Amino acid sequence: MKPYWFYPEARAEAEAAFEYYKGKSLVAALNFDTELRATLNSLRKHPHLYAEYLRGTRRTLLGRFPYFVIYRELSGKIEIIAIAHAKRRPGYWKKRVKH
Repeated sequence: MKPYWFYPEARAEAEAAFEYYKGKSLVAALNFDTELRATLNSLRKHPHLYAEYLRGTRRTLLGRFPYFVIYRELSGKIEIIAIAHAKRRPGYWKKRVKH
């Protein structure tokens, strides 16, 4: 399994989503965190399982939350480029990826 590394903006997006759900319900926030962690562990084990996307990235949608994990596999790590809301500002994260 390769380690994963978050772009600072992606980490901030995950934290903002957690805080949003925490404002609604602590249970919802914890469920979001659990699902995000499970998805990250899955892509570390099987990075090619998820669909190819833009600029050499791949993405997967969290099961119960409208967020994509956008990432790319490099030789020594998995880069988490964005934790992007599925219905807001599509592609805003593209400037993070040099193609």
